[in-house]
Amino acid sequence: MPAGLVQTYRAFAYNNAWANHRLLAACVALSQAEFEAHRTGFFPSLQRTLNHIYIIDLFYIDALEGGWLGPAAWKNEVPYPSLVALKPAQAAMDKRLIAVCDALTPELLDEAVNINRDTRAQTERRDRLLMHLFQHQIHHRGQAHAMLSETAVAPPQLDEFFAEGEAPLRSAEFAELGWTEDMVWKS
Repeated sequence: MPAGLVQTYRAFAYNNAWANHRLLAACVALSQAEFEAHRTGFFPSLQRTLNHIYIIDLFYIDALEGGWLGPAAWKNEVPYPSLVALKPAQAAMDKRLIAVCDALTPELLDEAVNINRDTRAQTERRDRLLMHLFQHQIHHRGQAHAMLSETAVAPPQLDEFFAEGEAPLRSAEFAELGWTEDMVWKS
């Protein structure tokens, strides 16, 4: 039976958390100087790029949860200067996004979300906001992945989450994350 739309969003939330986990786990092998080093990208370092991912997650996930944080989310461009601090903060943010997607229903996907843009409220359908957030994550993780390739740390594979042949490796990582295949793929 094909996955329903709600299950697809749930799977994307888990995939997002898994990709963040893999990327940040690889980055932990970097020194602080390597993490902060100037590199080619929209944000000029791994530190800034990975913090940007966190900040935008904070902004949109807060809105998806009904919050009104808005632009205050990016007052500090580097809220987590070290990977030791960023990795658990991003993991907690990823859990919040999974919870948002776990609570989805077909009706909620069509529901409007209000986003605080400081001088105005932006109204966006929940499904479109989630698509934007996942695309944002993929875009900037790709930049961080390229930056990591400029270091001695091998960039991790980030695009095999759905591949059946990757199930043994995925299951080991799922165990590390406290997940099971049933949690991710339930319908």
